[in-house]
Amino acid sequence: MTSQTTVSASGPGDRAPAAPLEAPPAAGLRGHPWLTLITVAVGVMMVALDGTIVAIANPAIQKDLDASFADVQWITNGYFLALAVSLITAGKLGDRFGHRQTFLIGVSGFAAASGAIGLSNSIAAVVTFRVLQGVFGALLMPAALGLLRATFPAEKLNMAIGIWGMVIGASTAGGPILGGVLVERVSWQSVFFINVPVGALALVLGLLILLDHRAENAPRSFDVLGIALLSGAMFCLVWALIKAPTWGWGDGLTWSFIAASVLLFAFFSLWETRVAEPLIPLSLFRSVPLSAGVVLMVLMAIAFMGGLFFVTFYLQNVHGQSPIKAGLHLLPLTGMMIVGSPLAGAAITKLGPRIPLAGGMAATAVAMYGMSTLKADTGSGVMSVWFALLGLGLAPVMVGATEVIVGNAPMELSGVAGGLQQAAMQIGGSLGTAVLGAVMASKVDSDLAGNWAGAGLPKLSPAQLEQASQAVQVGVAPVAKGTSEPVAAKITEVAHHTFISGMSLASLVAAGVAAVAVLVALLTKRGANTEAGAGVGHI
Repeated sequence: MTSQTTVSASGPGDRAPAAPLEAPPAAGLRGHPWLTLITVAVGVMMVALDGTIVAIANPAIQKDLDASFADVQWITNGYFLALAVSLITAGKLGDRFGHRQTFLIGVSGFAAASGAIGLSNSIAAVVTFRVLQGVFGALLMPAALGLLRATFPAEKLNMAIGIWGMVIGASTAGGPILGGVLVERVSWQSVFFINVPVGALALVLGLLILLDHRAENAPRSFDVLGIALLSGAMFCLVWALIKAPTWGWGDGLTWSFIAASVLLFAFFSLWETRVAEPLIPLSLFRSVPLSAGVVLMVLMAIAFMGGLFFVTFYLQNVHGQSPIKAGLHLLPLTGMMIVGSPLAGAAITKLGPRIPLAGGMAATAVAMYGMSTLKADTGSGVMSVWFALLGLGLAPVMVGATEVIVGNAPMELSGVAGGLQQAAMQIGGSLGTAVLGAVMASKVDSDLAGNWAGAGLPKLSPAQLEQASQAVQVGVAPVAKGTSEPVAAKITEVAHHTFISGMSLASLVAAGVAAVAVLVALLTKRGANTEAGAGVGHI
């Protein structure tokens, strides 16, 4: 049986059915739903893996290219900034020109940029190609969701999105493990070169398998001013979040960028009500479930990304684990996301998203509370329980919130909806790292001097205290060279105790965010336009 390409349901406001335009009937491998899923999963895996694998390579890059700490920060910040700014526009490009073409360009460009980084011999070149990676990754991610939406019938879509979410979660969590192995055993360049054969495989599979689906009333023009306003607003917001830990939350520069972002978002919203074919029709947000799905994705990412950020420092700097061993300690989290995502897809198909989403965020809240109880001597067994519960809680949210956002958007805006989903996750991750980082820094700053004095250690000058605080914020004991062993042990004990007090408070805040997300999850419901996807062929 071949894939059915006729759209069978209306969008918001009872709009007419939107059939794919110029989509040839599937034959053989072309357009096969499960093969389409495998193809897009290979491409998505490459992008998700790159988000975390590079962090392990940064010290080696810094040493080899004689880069400053600020230069190395740009390796990560440039990538995420380009990704966040480009996602929604990239989704619109997929809606306009077809998600197959956009996916293939994204895969090819991402792999080529990765190879170029591996061949680079200057930090400027590395950062430039990392920005290009972000742009091409933005083309790829919403296109992958658009292809799944167009290919799978409603009763199978949640399972497909579940596997898609499993690939993202496993790749994100597995990045530090693979990165550690490659950097230690091969070179930092291998972290990027590995994307070349993976991208080539995704390209070949895409050319053979992917079928182009375009809605009959797909956009035929570009909202250039809307793109410029939204890109500027996203840039200012994400830039403020990235730089806030350095500039300080009370600094005028931080709030200038936030104010500029709010102003640009306001102008963007006003313009979208006046243009004939808006970049994001604001009528999308009349759907309470879709809006709730976007908010839920932001809150989930705040709790997950922000909380996990400190766990890596806890494992490596407090427990003294190598990057590989720290990654292995996160396997319960990865494993439960791998197991839980397809199960969550099946549960959401049967029950609808509301109960699994609320339950998932409740489990996430409990897990983050459990992580607030970790101590310097907490054993692997206890850590594994909380990591596993976190993975189990995140799985239905990754799947369900994605389905709620994409499924409640009309077919011709599936790319924009996919971009919204990914942009919400990127903004939430940046917010989580920045806000919870500020909570951590504040707690360490307030506790360190008292803990230091209470341990009977020599008094520090204001400059020394500030320097020590910056080290303690990432779990490093500020032991000066030549310090005697008993004093070094006391400093280490104070540093770890102070770090853990900050991590505990940040984890409690993350738990509170997850608890609020439980209430948001109750506003979601099954996608009203899910039936606008493919028919039953090949299933």
